[in-house]
Amino acid sequence: MNKLFTIGEMAKLFGINAKTLRYYDEIGLIRPEHTDPKTGYRYYSTGQFERLNTIKYLRALDMPLTKIMRFFDNKDIGQMMEILKEQQQEVLVKHRELERIEYKISERLSQLHDALYTIYNQVEEVALPDRKLAMLRTEIPATDDLEYSIRQLERQTQLEAAMFLGKVGVSISMRHVMSHKFDEFCSIFVVLEPGDVYDGEAVDIPGGRYLTLRYCGTHTQSSVYYEKLLSEVKVRGYELAGNSIEITLVDAGMTNDTTRFVTELQLPVTVGQEYDLRN
Repeated sequence: MNKLFTIGEMAKLFGINAKTLRYYDEIGLIRPEHTDPKTGYRYYSTGQFERLNTIKYLRALDMPLTKIMRFFDNKDIGQMMEILKEQQQEVLVKHRELERIEYKISERLSQLHDALYTIYNQVEEVALPDRKLAMLRTEIPATDDLEYSIRQLERQTQLEAAMFLGKVGVSISMRHVMSHKFDEFCSIFVVLEPGDVYDGEAVDIPGGRYLTLRYCGTHTQSSVYYEKLLSEVKVRGYELAGNSIEITLVDAGMTNDTTRFVTELQLPVTVGQEYDLRN
C-alpha cells in the first residue's frame, strides 16, 4: 500500500494552502485517495503526487481551474498542447493590456510632474500636434462641478474610467471667447491617446499654433487668464482660429489642497490673412 499523507502533510510537501486542497476536493479536481471511516480524516497517496504537481504547474501558468479539469477529463498530449496554446493567447492579450496600463501610468506621472514644476501665469506660444477627442457637445455653466457632465460623457462614449484621469477638458466657443464671455462651455471632452479603445466618433482637433497659459486654480477662475491670453493675441497680431481648450491638469481627484489645482488654457491662433474660421 502506498504511503498516505494527511491534508496538512500534503500541503506542506507541495507548498499549497490546506484550504486550497479542500477546495480542489470539493470541485472534484483532486480528491483524497482514502478517508478514515471512523475519524473522517482524509489521506492522499504518493500515486497522486503527479496529478497535484501537474495542477500546481498549470496554476503557475495562471491556467483556470476549468481548463485544468478539462485536461484531466481527457488527459493526453494533444489536450495539453491545446490548453497551453489557449493560455498562451490569453497571456499575450494580458501582456498587451499591461503594456497599455504601464503607458498610461507613465503618461500620467509625466503630466503631473510637468504640471507641478511649470511656470504659472505666463503666456507661451507652442506648436501642438493633431489630437483626437471623444466629445460631448452641450452647454455647461462654467462651475467647479463638472462631475455630472463627465458622467454623461462617460456614458455616451462608453470609455473606461482609466481614460479620464488627467485628460478631461472643456471648450468655450470661439464666438464667446471673442465676446469675452467665459461663463459657459460648449463641450466637454476626453483626449484620446494611443492604445485607447474607442469605437465611437472622434473629433479631430488640427494641430498648429497655440497660445497657452497655466494657472493655479479651477475653471471658475479662468476669466482673468483668458483676458491675458486675448491681450497677447492682439499684441502679437494674431487672430483666434477655433474654440478654446481648457484642461484641469491637477484637480480634486488628485488632491484636497485647492491651492495646488492646475488648469491649462489653450487658444488656437493664426496670423493675419491665414485666419481660417472654424466652428
